[in-house]
Amino acid sequence: MVKVSVINTGYFKLDGGAMFGIVPKSIWSRINPPDDNNLCTWAMRCLLVEDGNRKILIDTGIGNKQSEKFFSFFQPHGNEDLMTSVTHFISAEEITDVLITHFHFDHVGGAVSCDSKGNYYPTFPNATYWTNELHYKWAYDPNAREAASFLKENFVPLKDSGLLSMIEVEDGVRFSDHITLRFYNGHTEAMMVPFIDLGDGRTLVYPADLLPSSGHIRMPYVMAYDIRPLVTIQEKQSFYDIITDNRHILFFEHDRQHETGKVIKNEKGRFVADSLMSLKDQLHNN
Repeated sequence: MVKVSVINTGYFKLDGGAMFGIVPKSIWSRINPPDDNNLCTWAMRCLLVEDGNRKILIDTGIGNKQSEKFFSFFQPHGNEDLMTSVTHFISAEEITDVLITHFHFDHVGGAVSCDSKGNYYPTFPNATYWTNELHYKWAYDPNAREAASFLKENFVPLKDSGLLSMIEVEDGVRFSDHITLRFYNGHTEAMMVPFIDLGDGRTLVYPADLLPSSGHIRMPYVMAYDIRPLVTIQEKQSFYDIITDNRHILFFEHDRQHETGKVIKNEKGRFVADSLMSLKDQLHNN
């Protein structure tokens, strides 16, 4: 039996234009209204999957170890953080696995903590942390476009501790009894997307930054952060070929309002959001 729980790690702000790419502000501002500095609020929503004896945390939010200057750019806020949310369900020591979709700071920052002497250590001491060789090398020696998003203190200490393991890059690779992985390369190299079999004929999908919010479902809505935007569009099409069957539920990591939803084709043949609701309601809406 598999159990899934939302882990809220707070909110942060990113430039609206960067988040919506070529989409005009007159359009995207209706989806996520910006403040006076053109910054929109986004969630950093993670997921706890209890799969048999394994307690699997997917992504870890931004963490709390960066400098005040760093945080001033992104303005993290909210009443919830990673550890408070996790320990609402289980203790940090009970986490057996931390699956990091990719190493951008808002997804991996909480994986590593820092003590008062400036020493870095894994936040979940008994967990195996998971990435893949392609993405690790990509993050360790980043291109100029992504360099500011890959902070070595967020992932190198995991490897130095001996707790970081590599997953084979092969679509459909099995991670646990109920989780398989697919890999996408438009946003960043070899980003991992978990597909979680809920055991009732439905699948919960964690698309990470392939679909950061329900506002990114339309095909041209691709982030300017993506290293290969045309590849992202191709990947969205192939992704929709899989998940537009009403049996796949999407878990939105960055949507500030909606935890989950589905994708359908409307009467004009366009892909649009449907069934936007909390994870709890979605699971009870079989």
